[in-house]
Amino acid sequence: METLKRLPLINNSWPMLLNNLFNRDSFNEGNLNFFDQNNAVIPAVNIKETNETFSIELLAPGLTKADFKVEVDKNQLTITAQKQSQSETDLNNYHRKEFSFESLRRTFTLPENIVDVDKINAQYTEGILYLTIPKKEEALPKPAKLIEIS
Repeated sequence: METLKRLPLINNSWPMLLNNLFNRDSFNEGNLNFFDQNNAVIPAVNIKETNETFSIELLAPGLTKADFKVEVDKNQLTITAQKQSQSETDLNNYHRKEFSFESLRRTFTLPENIVDVDKINAQYTEGILYLTIPKKEEALPKPAKLIEIS
């Protein structure tokens, strides 16, 4: 009887592909990791490109728009958020004090000389941060030029 050979899992190549595609260190040797090296959550995102813009939707429920910081340095777009909370209960000789700290961080490499960083727009609605990153006028697709034959 022949023993079955184990085929390499396709899943082992997906982390490398996604890591390269989104410039994200979210996979550690094939194991899903939702935290960066600073233990900040790496939130899920949707990215869409049209002829005029790039759009990013970042999932971040339970935060407020004041918790976010969006920065562009050279061609690196970094989104961070921090939220701290504290609660105290004092009831009949029983005292409880709890602290909570949440943080998230996500960085994207923007295409050089294509996006207009001065016109980036961000909105936070119902747990999702929406970013619209417009392309520069010179990066927009131009209609085909008809060349007259003489």
